[in-house]
Amino acid sequence: MIVIVGCGLSGIVLADRFAREQDKQVLVIDKRDHIGGNIYDYYDETTGILTPKYGAHLFHTNNDRVWEYVNRYSEWERWDHRVIAQVDKKLVPMPVNIDTINALCDENLVDEEEMLEWLHRNQVQYDHEPMNSEEVALGRVGPELYEKLVKQYTFKQWAKYPEELDASVLQRLPYRTNRDPRYFGDKYQALPKNGYTKFVERVLDHPNITVRLNTDFFDSFVDSDASVIIYTGPIDKYFEGLGLPKLEYRSIDFEYEVILNTPFFQTNSVVNYPGPEVPFTRIVEPKHFLNQQSPHTLIIRETTTDNGDPYYPVPTKRNQELYEKYRLHCEAERRVHFIGRLANYKYFNMDQAILNALEYFDRHFS
Repeated sequence: MIVIVGCGLSGIVLADRFAREQDKQVLVIDKRDHIGGNIYDYYDETTGILTPKYGAHLFHTNNDRVWEYVNRYSEWERWDHRVIAQVDKKLVPMPVNIDTINALCDENLVDEEEMLEWLHRNQVQYDHEPMNSEEVALGRVGPELYEKLVKQYTFKQWAKYPEELDASVLQRLPYRTNRDPRYFGDKYQALPKNGYTKFVERVLDHPNITVRLNTDFFDSFVDSDASVIIYTGPIDKYFEGLGLPKLEYRSIDFEYEVILNTPFFQTNSVVNYPGPEVPFTRIVEPKHFLNQQSPHTLIIRETTTDNGDPYYPVPTKRNQELYEKYRLHCEAERRVHFIGRLANYKYFNMDQAILNALEYFDRHFS
């Protein structure tokens, strides 16, 4: 028997591999009352809109293996995600492109050559690799846009300024040298035609896989006779008996509002609010996704917090050094394998989580 703790992407991919590749019996448990982890979605009763419970998830990848894998279990519709930000009472494209600079920096750039010249004049040049996320951002968009778009938004997101965060956090921050308004540049960008929950259901639809919800691993399965345990939860929770300090995580408060008899609340699926004038980081309007039809709409305001379910590891020097202590204890575990964002204390995009699970299975179980 294989026991998998957590029904998110890492857990379901490994359940699928054990069941289909090795004909093993797999038990997937999750303390929540639904499958899918943070990508769970549902149809709102009032509006009929397919709605994410834990924030918008936009699938994108350049990896052919991952793309082939997800297409086994769902039809996908192309979705070139766009984000706009409200700054100085203006709505501007994110990531930064020619139109962003023209709107916020009182410029009149017309082509990529002029954009590159502007960046060369404004980007902060360092003679070393970026030591933190502030240096990353200043080296990409310069001081003026850093102040308007990055600094306060990062603080709202992490409760830390960019200078306190590892460079990897804002290395995910893209920018454009043209007018491309898309947030991602990946070869494959899509949403599952029938939602992520249906996708997860298809992955788990195998006679060898049993799913048990509302089940806490630490109440029932720590001493189980499973031959292999895949643990995808917070690593410090697993080892809390050691007395080490806790790792830091950020959570999100989601405020849902149904708006009746209104086609749309905003012009875009996601609008970021980088400034300190409002507490939330963004407003998501899921009706935009997959061009859904309804006479009503709903919006989701997201505010990051230290309280609640852990979503994001906080990559500071202190946390990375502490995680390394936890990781050394993982190596002593005979039958428990630690996989995923919380167990590896590392931010994974969806495609990275899938690829990480596939490759882990290849290395350790094939």
